[in-house]
Amino acid sequence: MSVPLMSVPNLGEKTMLKTVLCLGLLIALSVSLPAQQPSQQARPPAPKTHLKVGDAAPDFTLPATDGKTYTLSEFKGKKSVVLAFYVLAFTGG
Repeated sequence: MSVPLMSVPNLGEKTMLKTVLCLGLLIALSVSLPAQQPSQQARPPAPKTHLKVGDAAPDFTLPATDGKTYTLSEFKGKKSVVLAFYVLAFTGG
């Protein structure tokens, strides 16, 4: 009983296969790379402020995670105030 042997491509077929695979990879990369670059949308300019380093913070009111609203002036002379900003927190981004 004889076992059929798989045909082995000759050197020319191997070279052609490598060339086709490399060209396919190059085309795939050239199409996908521009799609991954960040967009160059114009951002609005940052708002101007009259504050300088060392100036007292202006009074403001913000909602807290406990559902209450707090004003900065409520803490004047009582406690230190720390504002923590978590960019994109809980947004999936």
